[in-house]
Amino acid sequence: MRKSGWTAAGAVSALLLLLTACGGSSSSSSTAAAGSTTQNAASSTTGASSSSASSGSSSPASSANAKATGSTAAPKPHHTAGPQPSSDDGVTFPPVGTTVLVVQHSSLGWVMAKADGSVVYTYAKDSKGKPPTCTGSCASVWAPVTGSPKAGPADTFPGSFSLVTAANGQKVITYDGLPLYTFVGAPPLSTKGNGVGGVWHVIMLSGSDVSS
Repeated sequence: MRKSGWTAAGAVSALLLLLTACGGSSSSSSTAAAGSTTQNAASSTTGASSSSASSGSSSPASSANAKATGSTAAPKPHHTAGPQPSSDDGVTFPPVGTTVLVVQHSSLGWVMAKADGSVVYTYAKDSKGKPPTCTGSCASVWAPVTGSPKAGPADTFPGSFSLVTAANGQKVITYDGLPLYTFVGAPPLSTKGNGVGGVWHVIMLSGSDVSS
């Protein structure tokens, strides 16, 4: 009976030792694993800090190197508009909408013409200071001279220029009160419209009206 009790007690003791051994092994493994994880985390943190330090330290070195070698990007030049072109001979061009009238020599003598050489005419059926009466189909052959009148720089006219409003609202140039026209299709300095129908006439002038 005593022998059986010792046998049972020994079995219980062996079982306890076995359980203790297993628990100790498991605890040691967990502790070792935790230590390894902590070490790896510390290593990663150290590596990241080292990488950041390396990255931060390279920036001043790169900047210093760039300044030493003069490789920094230069600012782009700012372009501004230069002086506008002007005429070499000092000629001042008239404003847009200006019609320049000059004294030109033709087959009939000195006559009034536009700067492009188109000889101008007056119409005998017009009245001084009144709108032009050559309208419609007539105006398609005899075009009224419009714009703001200006004498050529070398020309002096004995009469005066002005403006009159046509029926269609156009501002027509007059000379001594009479509306001016050009003969449509006539070549420069041509006076072939003079005397047509007994009512169309060039404006005769003198060579003295042209300054030398």
